Amino acid sequence: MSPPEVLLWTRLRILRGDGPTFRRQHPIGPYIADFHCAAAKQVIEIDGAEHTELGQMAHDARRDAYLKALGYRLLRCPAGDVMRDADDVAQGIVEAALAPPPSRPAARAAPPPPLRGGGARA
Repeated sequence: MSPPEVLLWTRLRILRGDGPTFRRQHPIGPYIADFHCAAAKQVIEIDGAEHTELGQMAHDARRDAYLKALGYRLLRCPAGDVMRDADDVAQGIVEAALAPPPSRPAARAAPPPPLRGGGARA
């Protein structure tokens, strides 16, 4: 684990009694999530400077698409934010895990089937 991940893990463990449980370095398919909350189906990634490089950005996009397709909510936290105020970041992660999942738009009703016999009756 990187220094920001260790710092955040310490804070999340302190908050464990007040909210959801997180696992660190949790495998999901071919990927390893920095942190995972099963109850919220949430993945938290701590992004260092390398995540601004084009190759890493493409990898992150593929990974995000894969996790979203499995129904995970993703939360990316800059490593610098963790180092500046790990308590605030940890609290935000817990609040996000406790928040209800975003509602999906209601499915549109299918149009009625066409009338048989070529049209309306007189």
